[in-house]
Amino acid sequence: MTTVDLPVSPVERALAVPEADALVVADVHLGKAADSSVDAPIDDGSDVRQRLESLLARTEPKTVVVAGDLLHSFSRLPRGVERDLARLETVVDDAGASLVVTPGNHDTKLEGAFDGETSPEYRLGDDETVVCHGHEAPTLEADRYVVGHDHPALSVEGRKLPCFLYGPGVYEGADVVVCPAFTRLASGATVNGMYGRDFQSPLVTDPGQFHPAVWDDSSEEPLWFPPLGECRRLL
Repeated sequence: MTTVDLPVSPVERALAVPEADALVVADVHLGKAADSSVDAPIDDGSDVRQRLESLLARTEPKTVVVAGDLLHSFSRLPRGVERDLARLETVVDDAGASLVVTPGNHDTKLEGAFDGETSPEYRLGDDETVVCHGHEAPTLEADRYVVGHDHPALSVEGRKLPCFLYGPGVYEGADVVVCPAFTRLASGATVNGMYGRDFQSPLVTDPGQFHPAVWDDSSEEPLWFPPLGECRRLL
């Protein structure tokens, strides 16, 4: 394990940004269960809602930012999505927070289903951090980009665990933090053996420079590993 000094902090599958009083989640994919050709093991709407409610009580943010793919839709909205989205908005409202969405490539039907604030890229309160989905190169300059899109996971002793990736200065001199998928229905892409060509985000060109981190339930803290380029052979 290693120590990483960051002004943002992983909390389970979300990222707390205390300086901006914000919580970031990526790749919620509401409707993924309904869109599946097989029976999903969980109800993605209620599962996402319950876990987000717990995180809101724990972190008490003023803003919840979705780093893309709030929905799982292309040509149509899967059944039940509008209901689940309305319930999710209520959870955020009841916590006294506002909801902002930076649309991702799966959010083609977001307009009309969601009437809250949206922005391709969202600058957090300190102006140093920009949140976006990560499927396209950002247009805003920042010291730090927080993205999703690739659903990173780390294989540790035979267990596949959702993980964060932190790359200091890797994108035009700016830091990049890649969040895991918030939905538990995404299997995740195992980053142990992945290289630049395997990532879909243009912000990740040399994953060997990224520190992975997994959430440890027992200590309720993220466990940081050395950069992937150093620790691949150890995992």
